[in-house]
Amino acid sequence: MDELTYSQVEAAAERISGKVREVTVARADSDLAGSGRTEVYLALEFLQHTGTFKARGAQNFIQAHRDTGTLPDAGVTIASGGNAGMACAWAAREQGVPATVFLPATAPRVKVDRLRGYGADVRLVGTEYADALAACAEYAATTGALTSHAYDHPLIAAGAGTLMMELHAQLPDLHTVVVAVGGGGLFTGVATAARQYGVHTVAVEPEGCRALNAALQAGRPVDVSVDSVAADSLGARRVSELASRAALRGNVTSVTVPDSAIVSARQLLWDDYRLAVEHAAGAALAGLLDPAGYRPRPEEKVCVVLCGANTDPSSLR
Repeated sequence: MDELTYSQVEAAAERISGKVREVTVARADSDLAGSGRTEVYLALEFLQHTGTFKARGAQNFIQAHRDTGTLPDAGVTIASGGNAGMACAWAAREQGVPATVFLPATAPRVKVDRLRGYGADVRLVGTEYADALAACAEYAATTGALTSHAYDHPLIAAGAGTLMMELHAQLPDLHTVVVAVGGGGLFTGVATAARQYGVHTVAVEPEGCRALNAALQAGRPVDVSVDSVAADSLGARRVSELASRAALRGNVTSVTVPDSAIVSARQLLWDDYRLAVEHAAGAALAGLLDPAGYRPRPEEKVCVVLCGANTDPSSLR
């Protein structure tokens, strides 16, 4: 597939209606963006099932395959101990589908326990993610289980794009939406829907893992190094082809921010709003607050997507 379409996002919204939580939007303080004339809103997507936006794509992925009769008896499988694995396990449980999740044996016990709490069959293999990924592929080939992906699939990205549909319904005169970018699933969906509404998308990445920014410069996805405080959720070495094409279609601004700005923005959300979010969510806000980030115009209405909150709150002061 060359690019994600708005019709795919619409189809995802119909599939997952009533199965995910509608995003809550809160207006921020008038001086958050450095100007009392800029309206800033926070999309509290971390209130979603499993704590991140990824529940949307996981539900859409499973439901779409169920609708087309391509969901095997063996269920779904994924190699991920992070938010994608949690979302896949949760969505599978909600739909009564077996889920088998592969992790390296070094995975934190809290992640293993949480996945099992969602009813997943957790397989611990090797010591690195690559070991778990290889075992997941072998399992899928042997059993016929459907392999899910953290971000690089049109059904996953389309599910994420339903967030933007909800934002548009609540803020029909929104000018700009700000999202953090890792592998590009959330960005692809949001940017595709935003383009339909004439909304500008600001894509924010840490300076130490700038896969989308590098793809825009090169005109295609390229490998980048990964070194950031937000690498646990934004640390993709290469952005998806879908994300690259969504960015190249226009009405997108790519910015990168230093880790110090990410940490400060995350701390600000705790200090001023008592919101304990992931560094990825802090990155999105940093894209609006840091001097290297996006500078909104006076009277501009901006919404920052706080994408997840699976974090260790003890790191907040």
